[in-house]
Parts: sequence; structure tokens; C-alpha cells
Amino acid sequence: MGFQQGLSGLNAASKNLDVIGNNVANANTVGFKASQAQFADVYANSLGGAGAVGIGVRVATVAQQFTQGNITVTNNSLDMAVSGSGFFRLSDNGSIVYSRNGQFQMDKDGYIVTSQGYRLTGFLPDAAGNIIATTPGDLLISTADLLPNQTANVVAGLNLDSRSTTIPAAPVFDPNNSATFNNSTSMTVYDSLGGSHVASVYFAKTATNAWSSYLTVDGALVPPATGLLTTMTFGTNGTILTPATAVASASFTPTGAAAQTLSFDFGSTSQFGGIFGVNSLSQDGYTSGRMTGFSTGSDGVIAGRYSNGQTRTLGQVVLSNFSNAQGLQPLGGNNWAESSVSGTPLTGSPGSASLGVLQTSAVEDSNVDLTAELVNMITAQRIYQANAQTVKTQDQVLQTLVNLR
Repeated sequence: MGFQQGLSGLNAASKNLDVIGNNVANANTVGFKASQAQFADVYANSLGGAGAVGIGVRVATVAQQFTQGNITVTNNSLDMAVSGSGFFRLSDNGSIVYSRNGQFQMDKDGYIVTSQGYRLTGFLPDAAGNIIATTPGDLLISTADLLPNQTANVVAGLNLDSRSTTIPAAPVFDPNNSATFNNSTSMTVYDSLGGSHVASVYFAKTATNAWSSYLTVDGALVPPATGLLTTMTFGTNGTILTPATAVASASFTPTGAAAQTLSFDFGSTSQFGGIFGVNSLSQDGYTSGRMTGFSTGSDGVIAGRYSNGQTRTLGQVVLSNFSNAQGLQPLGGNNWAESSVSGTPLTGSPGSASLGVLQTSAVEDSNVDLTAELVNMITAQRIYQANAQTVKTQDQVLQTLVNLR
């Protein structure tokens, strides 16, 4: 018996205790992944082969275990947890690192960052708010006001009462004279500056199954001078025959704003023997808006909410996965770096391919099983003591040999 086997066992048991101690120390670290010391036996080179006696043990590797940790709900809307495979992709001044720690906050410039200042990356939107899935960039929550959108299209779904009295041709239409029309409805439309205006549409029955519609904006007739928007005809079953497509009003120019034309779609308007009613009335314009908040979906899309009732996509968080996650290089601070062993990152939106989904206002706890680690610690301690005993026994044998007379 030699000392080498016992010494290697002491070193291996000590390394195992180091790994267990590190796991226990990080039992409360968000996004931490426990490690496991893996061992291999050692044999001296020998021509004899069969019956060779090993010369101890060595630590083959310390492998991290990328199993899912429990998810805990938090009060921070920027916190994110990955449920499934994948890592957050972070930028350290252009150097890319990866993490499972989803404790994020916003810096003074509006970027989503970690406590170390690393910026969360993702797909960025174009000017219209459409996600462009190209090279990920640093995600920025812009607090700029949402620009106004001029109303261009109006969709009206109404029922005109077929029993209504026909309006005589004279006098001509007058929005202030109820004798010149049967029914009316109004809506708010917006100009290029975000200013609101009241657009009113009036309906006058001119013959059986025939109606004329007129348009005013802020009480003023829209050209032509009569304010006529279009004429409508209906079939005997009450469905609209003409116009079959949307009709455009004449152009008008609100004060200080750009010229504007409203397109009206009456395709869902009917003429039944029931009272006049507005079933639907919508338009596509809105005034400027100030951000009131934002939220992140399970697919990583960050949507901003604005005071004008609109939402706008601000970006999409991406995740990266690796064919061999255990080959990632630990950097500390809950971060890993790509290595030649891990393979290249497979980056995409959450929920796609092999990537997990996101849960917001939540974090992923450490995957350390504290009970199991404490049991492992007891086992490692016993193994250390047993190896120390072999060294002690070898020392006694050697002492006996030295004392031979």
C-alpha cells in the first residue's frame, strides 16, 4: 500500500466538499445552477495489464446541472423567469454573456440592465412597431410620446329604418334643420397634429330603399356645398347594394393641420324594418400619447401602453440555447460565456424551437436541493475520514517496517 491512493482520495473528497459548499452558499442565489464533482480512477501505465492496482482517484470534471429551478413571483414588473431551456442574452459593452438571472431594472437612459450594468438584448422594432428578427440589439424602453395618427378610415355598421318617411328634395340638406334628414350619428376623428374633431354623418331617405348621407366636421359641411357624402341603395332583403366599396369624402383642412380625407366603409350597414341603430363605429386615428406603462408577454414581446389608449411594440426579449450547456464557461455573477465546447448559440424568440417561455414579475430560484446537499456533505466527510484512515494505516505499516531489527 502506498500513500498516493489515500492522498488522492483526500484531495478528491476535499474538492467534493468545496463543490458542495459552493452549492450550499448559493442556495438562495437567483438563477444559480448547482455543480456536481465527477470522479475517475487512476491507473499507472503497466505492461502487465491484468491485475494492475489503481493509484488513486482524480476529479474528472465539475459539471453544472442546468435543471429548472422553482419560479417565485415578485413585485418588479421587469423581473423575468425562463421556464424551460435557454439563457438571457446580455451585452457587456458589446461582449455577449448569458445568464438565467432575470432580475432586471431600468437605467437612466431607459435600457433594461442587470445589477452589473449588462444590457438585456432582443429584437428591435421598426418605425411602425413591427419586430425585425435580425441581429439582436440592446433593448430600450423609449419614453417619447407616441406620435398622433391622422384618421383616414371609418367603418360604420348601422341599421336604417325602412319604415322611415321619405325626405322631400327641397329644402336642401341643413344639419341644423331636422326636417332635412332622418337620422344622424357622430364620432371623434383626429387630424395630423392629434387634434380632435367631431365628424357627423346624416342620413336622409330619398326613395324606397334609397338613402343619401351627408358629412360635417365640427358642424361645417364638408365639400361639396351640399355636404353629400354618398348615396346608398338596399335590396329587398335589407342588405346594402351600393356603394359596394368604401367611399371617400372630399378633402378638408383642419386649422394648422394637413389636408385630410375620410374613407367610409358602409359594408355592414343594413335597412331593416327596425328602429335606427348604430351597431359599430370605428376609426383608425388617435391623438398623441404619453407612456403610462409597459408589459412583457410570454413570447418576450414588450408592449408599451399610452395615455391615448394605444399600445406599441418596444422590442422582444430573445433567448439563446446551446447544444452543450455544460460546456459554457462560468464567469461569476450568474453569467456564462460561449466556449468551443458549448457550441454556437441558438438565438430566437421565447417559445420557439427548443427555447422556453418567459414569466414576468417572477424569478427563477437556485436549483440547489439543500437537503440533498447536506446528505452529500455527510457522505463526503465520511469519505474524507476513510481516506485519512488509509494514510494513517500506511504510516503505521511503514513505522513497523522501520522498527524491524
